Amino acid sequence: MTTATTSRAARFGAYVPALLLLGVFFAGPLLWSVYSAFTNVALTGSSTIDFVGLANFRTMLHDSQFWNSLWLTLVFVVGSAVIGQNTLGLLIALLLKGRGKAARAMVSGLVVAAWTVPETVAGFCWYSFLHQEGTLNTILHRVGLSQNWLYTTPMLAVILANVWRGTAFSMLVYQAALNDVPPELHEAAAVDGATAWQRLRRVTLPLIRRSIVTNLMLITLQTLAAFGLIYVMTKGGPGNKSSTTPIYMYQESFQFYKLGYGTAMALVLLVIGAIFSLIYVRLIKVDDL
Repeated sequence: MTTATTSRAARFGAYVPALLLLGVFFAGPLLWSVYSAFTNVALTGSSTIDFVGLANFRTMLHDSQFWNSLWLTLVFVVGSAVIGQNTLGLLIALLLKGRGKAARAMVSGLVVAAWTVPETVAGFCWYSFLHQEGTLNTILHRVGLSQNWLYTTPMLAVILANVWRGTAFSMLVYQAALNDVPPELHEAAAVDGATAWQRLRRVTLPLIRRSIVTNLMLITLQTLAAFGLIYVMTKGGPGNKSSTTPIYMYQESFQFYKLGYGTAMALVLLVIGAIFSLIYVRLIKVDDL
């Protein structure tokens, strides 16, 4: 055996533990989920699992609750990630640029503190804040505007909670991107008579476009699978008014024991996430042309 062959074998051996871990904790569960989506596996204690082909997916096509959950998931992703976290994170990063260290540290610390709060704790905090007898209604009662926000506007409630908790990530991404924008370009644009809005639209945003697309991809995928915050605040209710696809998957799998049907929905959600990723990756490649 040559020295080169021995070296390649040694390098391959170094990767074996990592490959085993990926197989056990990533590829294994993924393959099991794909298999389960085509079976009638259920959490009923039965040891009999039958292959049912596309039956779960045909059921999905005629399941109005599933389509409603997909629509609510889209509303949640667009409202809390694409519009909420992305826009607010960029706005905070722009407002903090050029400010004093004390102001940047205080504002960034407050925003990041919300991000560090565990999802379940954040859900309970917002539940108590928006509850019919919560803090917000205590304040609004004085002007006659109190109501049961978790009942009348459940999707708005969970969107606001997710924006509050997740904006810090977008802010940090944009702070790093804005630091890489050469100040000379802004100075030259200002000399040419460009307003602040024109400098933002024609100088800043084009230069940080890759960061915008990357941030959108990451927060979209994260929000697409959001579960804990919504479950703690509304459990998908009232009725199914805030039952996004992850919530509906949980209900079908662990409350009605239809694990095969739940994993089929998970597979559809995985495909939707892959489609979003491909769109964002395509946007990044177009930027490189």
